[in-house]
Amino acid sequence: MSKRDYYEILGVSKSAGADEIKKAYRKLALKYHPDRNPGDKEAEESFKEAAEAYEVLSDSQKRQRYDQFGHAGLGGAGGGAGHFTNVDDIFSHFGDIFSEFGFGGFGGFGSSRRGSGRRVNKGSNLRVKVSLNLEEIAKGVEKKLKVNKYTACDECSGTGARGSNGYETCSTCHGAGQVTRIANTMLGRMQTTAACPDCGGEGKIIKDKCLKCHGEGIIKAEEIIKINIPAGVGEGMQLNVAGKGNAARRGGVNGDLLVLIEEKKHPELIRDGNDLVYPLYLSFPQAALGDTVEIPTVDGKVKIKIDSGTQPGKILRLRGKGLPEVNGYGKGDLLVNINVWVPNKLSRDEQKLVEKMTESDNFKPGPSAAGEGGFFERMRNYFE
Repeated sequence: MSKRDYYEILGVSKSAGADEIKKAYRKLALKYHPDRNPGDKEAEESFKEAAEAYEVLSDSQKRQRYDQFGHAGLGGAGGGAGHFTNVDDIFSHFGDIFSEFGFGGFGGFGSSRRGSGRRVNKGSNLRVKVSLNLEEIAKGVEKKLKVNKYTACDECSGTGARGSNGYETCSTCHGAGQVTRIANTMLGRMQTTAACPDCGGEGKIIKDKCLKCHGEGIIKAEEIIKINIPAGVGEGMQLNVAGKGNAARRGGVNGDLLVLIEEKKHPELIRDGNDLVYPLYLSFPQAALGDTVEIPTVDGKVKIKIDSGTQPGKILRLRGKGLPEVNGYGKGDLLVNINVWVPNKLSRDEQKLVEKMTESDNFKPGPSAAGEGGFFERMRNYFE
């Protein structure tokens, strides 16, 4: 099932500013908040969908990639942009927005549902580069990457505690992860909420640390990660593999793996957007008499016919032999740019033959060489 457009989800235009996007998200977050819609799975999905759209459109770099490449530019490698698996992930990402409503948790409700805003750790993102040749770009490819990263400790399963009784509930916040204070002001009683200073917002304290990870819940290890790279990607494009970055300390949400695309130069073909360009060099007899020649494509060699009297600078277009759109349908073309090879040296007999040819009107360039239909005209039409 294809994803909805992020601008459509938030109900804003593509020219919307940061404040307008934030305001639109807050409105939807209030509307679909799970505490206002208990047991409503459709509302919860809308809540997560809005958060994913906001995560992308509120980040200038992600928004730029999305505007250029669509969803494939963010999650083409598998996973989607935000990829929030539950609403607690959303609160951990956007708690600052929720707190702007001036109540504990979110808007005066939700305080008793999930530990009253207990902090969820977030692992850091990782960035890797992947080099692709033109054939891989044309068809898409699965890559296996060996990544050195933080993973959940296998001794304590990422808890950081030694044994099942290694944790104890924080006595300051009683497991809530946050403390609430009420102060009397000239405007009345004001309530503020902050992370618990003793447990750092986790709601629990380790009393017996794991000996392998020393209570961190994470260790350094190598992991083989499979990513599916869609066809049509290009140099500098970045794909996001959600949840494949560093593991979070003592549980929580893993970071993402950011895959930066590097494009290897093809020995014969030149990329121009979704089109490919091949400079074909013909001998004078081939151009004058016509021939059948073999040229490279991303699908292998193909033969094309050269008509007699073909002029230098002529461009032959092989439709559909280019690269596919990364976020849509259709393919570019292969443009064969005709060049005529002039030998550097001639034998005496060859020189006499060429001199004899110049006596014929057929070997004298006419107005069409530079005018309408000539080389410069054809090149101007192509680049325009």
